[in-house]
Parts: sequence; structure tokens; C-alpha cells
Amino acid sequence: MKTVFVTVGTTRFDELIESVTSSEATQLLKFRGYERLVLQVGKGSLLPDADSCAHLSVEAFRFKDSIAEDMKQADLVISHAGAGSCLEALGAGKPLLVVVNDKLMDNHQLELARQLHMDHHLLYCTCSTLIETLKNMDLSVLQPFPPGQPKNFANFLDKALGVK
Repeated sequence: MKTVFVTVGTTRFDELIESVTSSEATQLLKFRGYERLVLQVGKGSLLPDADSCAHLSVEAFRFKDSIAEDMKQADLVISHAGAGSCLEALGAGKPLLVVVNDKLMDNHQLELARQLHMDHHLLYCTCSTLIETLKNMDLSVLQPFPPGQPKNFANFLDKALGVK
């Protein structure tokens, strides 16, 4: 069953969960051949139930010890732009659509998403542009993230965050 895995990491990002479970988003995902939506909702106030989407089967949970198996089973990962979540999805070799939380102050997530997009490793959008992105996304343009370079990634993060 073709699956979309959505993760917000340890954060609260109800707007992403609302956006991805909207009727329009689930219709677009169904049109693209996805049948199952697995949602990791973190600290959010929303925990959609199995009947919450007319077009897809839905499973939702807050936290697990590991989401590696969920990522492994996914055909598409939709994630917040947290560095850990991005790195885990890219490391799993999954097509990744990052949804930047544009409500955050001092938003380093946008810088990270923009750079990884420029390097053709992921697509990114905001909640307000998610529908348009789902309509037009071309996952074939994505290139695998080179494995085994955590130091380079850490250096990039330090530079993006102004640590060094």
C-alpha cells in the first residue's frame, strides 16, 4: 500500500497536520496513488482518528522510540524542517517534502530546507503552499543525499545558525 509518512518530530506543528489531512491535500495524494497516511503528531493538540480522511487510510501517533520503520515503509515523507527529521528521511533514501513552519521566529529551518532543495535533495514549501506543491511536485528531480557525511552536515548547521 503506497504510504505517506508525516512527521513533526518532538515539536507542536498542528498547522502541518491540519494542512496534510485537509480534503484537498488527501484528494491530491490519492490522485498521486497514495492510499495510506501515517501521522506522527508530536506534542500537537490534534490526533486524527482512522476515519478523519475520506480518501486515505489514516494512522496517527504522538511518539515512538524510533520512527525508522515508518520511514522505511513510506513512499513519501512529509516532514517539518527540523534537522534531525530531515537527516533521518534523507538517510533512509526517501523522497522528502519539507514543510517549513513560517510562524517560527529566527527561522533557521528555512535556510536548511532552501540549501537542501538547491542541492536537489528535497522539495520544500509552507503550509500555505502545500496544496500547490502537492499538485506540481516532481519527485524524479530529487537526488540521493550522500551518506556518511555527518561532519559536513554539522558544519553546515553551525554555519547556518551562526554558531561558528
